[in-house]
Formats: sequence, C-alpha cells, structure tokens
Amino acid sequence: MTFPTIDETHDPALDSWVVGANGHSQFPVQNLPYGLFTHRGGRRRLGVAIGDHILDLAALEQHLPVGRDALGGDSVVHLLSQPAPGRAELRKALSRLLCDAGFRESVEPHLIPAGECQMHLPMAIGDYTDFYVGIHHATNIGKLFRPDNPLLPNYKYVPIGYHGRASSIRPSGVPVRRPRGQRKAADAAAPTFGPSARLDYELELGVWIGKGNALGDAVSIGDAADHIAGFCLLNDWSARDLQAWEYVPLGPFLAKNFHSTISAWVVTSEAMAPFRMAQPPRPTGDPRPLDYLWDEQDQAQGALSIQLEAFVSSAGMRSAGMQPHRLSRGDASAMYWTAQQIVTHHASNGCNLMPGDLLGTGTLSGPTPDSFGSLMELSQGGKQAVILPTGEERRFIEDGDEILMRATAVADGRISIGFGECRAIVEPAA
Repeated sequence: MTFPTIDETHDPALDSWVVGANGHSQFPVQNLPYGLFTHRGGRRRLGVAIGDHILDLAALEQHLPVGRDALGGDSVVHLLSQPAPGRAELRKALSRLLCDAGFRESVEPHLIPAGECQMHLPMAIGDYTDFYVGIHHATNIGKLFRPDNPLLPNYKYVPIGYHGRASSIRPSGVPVRRPRGQRKAADAAAPTFGPSARLDYELELGVWIGKGNALGDAVSIGDAADHIAGFCLLNDWSARDLQAWEYVPLGPFLAKNFHSTISAWVVTSEAMAPFRMAQPPRPTGDPRPLDYLWDEQDQAQGALSIQLEAFVSSAGMRSAGMQPHRLSRGDASAMYWTAQQIVTHHASNGCNLMPGDLLGTGTLSGPTPDSFGSLMELSQGGKQAVILPTGEERRFIEDGDEILMRATAVADGRISIGFGECRAIVEPAA
C-alpha cells in the first residue's frame, strides 16, 4: 500500500505571506483544502482555503500544473480524480505561490475574504454509503437494545454499511427540516405519523473517492489508498424513533435519508500525510480480518490522528450571546476498520466506485461519555438529560437547536490543520 508522503509542503517552519494564515487554527498553508464558492452572488468557482481567505484557482491557470477544464469548472471532482502524483504536484505549486513572496503581487489580487463568500457542495455526489465502523458507538447502541449481546457476530468480520441518499446531502450552514414519518411507541397498538420526536446528530468523518474502479473489478487492500482523495466532517442526522420502527428487516430508510450535513472543504489525502498513525490493535480474542482486508502497511499507517468535537447551541443560548456547549470530544482512532478497508470491502463484490462518491465512517464515539458522538448515547436512549448552560435539558434535538462539529488533525512536531465547520440549525417540520 502506498500512502501520500510527507514533503516540503508539510514543513512546520513553512510560512505564508497571506496575512493571518500563519498560526491559523483551521487553514494554515500546511492544509490547502479545496472547495466550491461564490462571491457576492457570482458564479461558482474552485478555491483553496488559506487563513481567512479563499484563493480563486481559475485565475491562476498559468501558475498551476492543471488544465483549464479542471480549474474553470464548478466541481472539485476533476482535481480529486487526478492520479496521486498530479495531486501532489498541484499541492506543491499552490504551496509555492502562497509562501514565496515573489508571487505575492500576482496572486494577492485573487484572494477573497472568506466571510464574503458562500460555500457549496464541493461536487455533485453520485453515491453515498454510510458505514458503522465506530466500535464504541456500535457497542453503546447495541447495549440499549441487546444488553447481553451488543455486537452481532458479523461486526468484527465485515465492515457494516448501507447505501444512503446522496440527493439530500447539504453543505455546512444549510438548515435541516425536522422529518416526519411513522413511529410506534412501545405500548401502542399501531404506529402514528408525524414529526420525529427523537432527532439526533451523528459525528462522523466523510471519505471522498477520487479514483474509481470499473464495474465488476475489485479494489485490493493494497491499492485502496490510491482511491481516497480526501476527507470531510459529516453529520448524518438520524430520526431515532422513525428508525426504531422501520429498520427491521431491511435497515435505515426515511429515518436517515432526509438530510446529511458535510463540511464544505475537502481536506486532501496529501494534507493528511503527517497525521497517519497505526491502526489500534484489536482486543485480545477478536478475529484477524480476512485476507482481502489485511495489509501490513495499512495496519501500520492506515488510521488517522484527528480530534473530533460536537457542540450544541440552543436558540436561548444564541439570544443570550453564549458560546456553543460542547457535547463530546473524541478521536478518529475509534474506527474499528480503516478507511482503506471500507473502500476495499465496498468494491469487493465488483461495485463500481466513482469519482466524487462519499463514504461515511459511521458515528465515531470514544470509550467514555464525554466522547460519545450522539445524543442517543449521551442520554442513554432518552433516559438521562443533558443539561445546557442555560439550564435547558436535552435528550434529543429540539427545534431551533444548532449542532456544530469541528475536527483537527494533530501530530507531535506538526502544524495542526482543521476541516472547517459542519453546522446546521434544526427547523420545525413542514
């Protein structure tokens, strides 16, 4: 397996001439994520986040090793679907433009304050698959329904996933409408139809596919890293009451397909090179993955050192000028399967992944309550209230609540990089 390598673009001593970029909590020059933006109602354009600015890529064609079709379009997919060496060269060229003061005069006019821009989905998402690889989350949810047997026998052999709905994915900042659907109370004789009363968030990572595979062809575990172009934050909203009634026997449906929120920036696989780490060893007695999912290099470098946080801000908190209340803080190392393993398994039957497809990891909770990645876990299925700074109680999300997620990649001796915000306010049901 070949992962992107650490090079001069990751140098902790590297400084940018862009005002405010050095020491930026999200977008220092060591990051350089791609996104799609509009400026004051103009056309959609490709950009790179640098500090509190966006660099308009289409204006820099003469400086970059990418054709006009890739830079002048309205989708990041053309940049992500390049072969890995091409993506690395583009990153190096951007780093030079933003660090070498000799380019400042020609590049600075194409920097736009991010606060003046609107972000969009970085590309049209062809297909979306959500996995369930957060071992602590799977165990916690399993205990609510099967206290003596929380994980089913297949969990430790196969990366569990289901196909979601790509059409309802929206970028950070777009409100989410509370869904309606069927739900059945435990003591009721029949279901009723109405707004979900147990709306929840799910703190996940998104995995962007760059290179696809032909229908009928598998993706070997040794090649899987070549198919992953980048990452984002993902809130896969969940209506727990609808889900409990409808998911047997076929799995999630209306409880999950009404809206998913992603952070708008694609943090590239190349940017994540310094933040790779060994996959945590499986507990004693757990089975070794089957051969098609096993790669020594993947076990040595296939996990990601990312800190994940979820916050809530009620309407009352916002009107009082209060900061969002942190619900949890955990790590991406909670993944029982690596991103490469879920890509390999997804294509193992010949399913054709396509450039711009999005895979979700599933909720990433840690081992302790302060790291649980959903209210279903934090409230123990609604039995225990979460107390907000205003004294308000939450067992599930109320109308007017805003859920905010953040992620930071960290490693000793390296400049930390962020993913941008993943946020949305919940509006009442239609």
